[in-house]
Amino acid sequence: MRAHIREVLLRKLDQTAERRREALVEFFGVTMGEADQRATERLAEIVPPLLPQLYEKWIAMFLDRLFETVPMPQLETLCDGTDDNNAALILIYLMFLESERMEKQIDKDLHQYGLAQTGNDSDMGDLASCYIRAKMAQLGREIKGLDKK
Repeated sequence: MRAHIREVLLRKLDQTAERRREALVEFFGVTMGEADQRATERLAEIVPPLLPQLYEKWIAMFLDRLFETVPMPQLETLCDGTDDNNAALILIYLMFLESERMEKQIDKDLHQYGLAQTGNDSDMGDLASCYIRAKMAQLGREIKGLDKK
């Protein structure tokens, strides 16, 4: 069941390079309203992808908590592979990421990521943090049927 949940979450989070670039261009267009289209496209091309280890770490934390708190019969139902239950798993994961504890953990991890990428400059971690939050909000809207993308 852990492997199934991990696969469902990674499949939804994983993007092709083109989809990732499009999402970043859209994000920069909204957050940097005065920047021109070419500038946002170039910026999207140079932003490195987040380390898969961060997603793996957060998913592992989610799985640990899920298996500690949800009764086995409900977990079995959630892991039946139906679209509705896969969507429920993603929504539960997003809610987990929005918890106060995980907000702090994500900020800490992204800050460390930014420092590792740029020395003492945490701008990359801040940028990654904003992007992650925007992407999670978009995924939440998609799951709830509010966003057709």
